[in-house]
Amino acid sequence: MSPDLMSEAVVALTATETTKTGRAHSRARAARRRKVVITLARALLLVAVLGLWEVCARAKVIDPFNFSMPSKIWDQIYTWVIHGTALGSLGEQIWFTLHEALLGWVIGVVAGVVFGIALGRINLLADVLGPYIKVLNSIPRIVLAPIFVIWFGLGPASKVASAVVLVFFPVFFNAFQGAREVDRNLVANARILGASDRRVTLQVVIPSATSWIFTSLHVSFGFALIGAIVGEYIGATKGIGLLVAQSQGTFNAAGVYAAMVILAVVALVAEGLLTFAERRIFRWKPSDSER
Repeated sequence: MSPDLMSEAVVALTATETTKTGRAHSRARAARRRKVVITLARALLLVAVLGLWEVCARAKVIDPFNFSMPSKIWDQIYTWVIHGTALGSLGEQIWFTLHEALLGWVIGVVAGVVFGIALGRINLLADVLGPYIKVLNSIPRIVLAPIFVIWFGLGPASKVASAVVLVFFPVFFNAFQGAREVDRNLVANARILGASDRRVTLQVVIPSATSWIFTSLHVSFGFALIGAIVGEYIGATKGIGLLVAQSQGTFNAAGVYAAMVILAVVALVAEGLLTFAERRIFRWKPSDSER
C-alpha cells in the first residue's frame, strides 16, 4: 500500500473514531438533560399537589379534619422525630417494622426462589404441587394476618409470617417462569459437556433466571412492608402499623398520613438499594439511555 493510501486510511479511521466519540458524548449529554428535566418535573408535580392540598384544606374546600393538610403532617413528623411517640422514639418504631419486614422478605424470597426453581426444573413436582400452589395463591393473604396473630401472638413472629406469605408468591412465580424460560440450547450444551443436573441448575438455570427474580424483588419488599404493617395494625406492641392504629383511634388524620409518608420513604430507600444492586450485578445490560 502506498504512503498516500495509508495516510488516507488513517485519516478515515480517525474520523470514524471521532464521530463515534462525538455520538457517545451527545447521547450522554442528552441522557443528563433528560434526567434533569424528569427530576424537575417530578419536583414541580409534588409541589403542585401539596400546595393545592394545603390551599384547599385551609379554604375548607376539603374537610381538614378528615383530610388534614401537608403543614400539619409535617408538624406531626417533626414532633415524632424531636419528642418521640407514645410508644417510644420514632427510630425504634421504624426499626421494629423494618426488622419484621426484612426478616419476612428474606424468608419469602429464599422460599420463593427455592420452590420456584425446583418446580420449574422438576415437572413431576410441578404437576403434583401446582394445583395446591394455585389454591393458596387464590386466598386473600391479608385475611391471614388475624390468624397469624392468634397463632403466634402479638410479637414479631405474626408480622413476619404475614410478610412471608405476601412475598413468597410473586417471587415463586417469577423464579418458576425464569426456570422454564431458560434457553434449551444452553442446557443441552451443558449436558453435552458432562454437567450433572445439579451443575446445570446452579450454573445455567439460576443465572438465567436471575433477571426474572430481581424483577419480583422490586415489588416484593413493598409487600413485606404491607404484611408487617397490617399485622401491627391488627395487634402489636410497637411499630409504624400501631402508630397508624392509634392515630386512627384518636381521629388524628395527620398522624395517619405522617406514618404513610415515613413508610413511603423507607420503601423508596429500599427500592434505590435494590436498583443499585441490580445495576451492579447486570452491568452487561444496556441502560435505557443506551438503547
